[in-house]
Amino acid sequence: MTQESDTNESTQPEKLLIDNLSDFRFHAAYVAYSDTYDKTANPETKKQLNQNIVALQQNQIDYATFYKNIDQYRMGEGSQYGYGRTFIKTQKKREWRRKAQKLERNKRHRK
Repeated sequence: MTQESDTNESTQPEKLLIDNLSDFRFHAAYVAYSDTYDKTANPETKKQLNQNIVALQQNQIDYATFYKNIDQYRMGEGSQYGYGRTFIKTQKKREWRRKAQKLERNKRHRK
């Protein structure tokens, strides 16, 4: 029974701590790797992520290939990386003043 638990623990890949703060591109890739690794529970996926970040560190793959490889595991974050644009509501200064004055009037007469 203890041998089975020992083998299960040994098969769990560990998160690699190979971040390089002086290289911005590698640091950004490492942050993407780290976030994806933390959100993943599948040990096989974690092994793939480890292999990709090591290959990137050793210049075996380029950054575009790295991101293409980990994008399949980042699908849960689709809202952040979606193609849609966010809607930004604007208003003119005059419109803002009118709303503010109306709120002040209503606030003053509620007492």
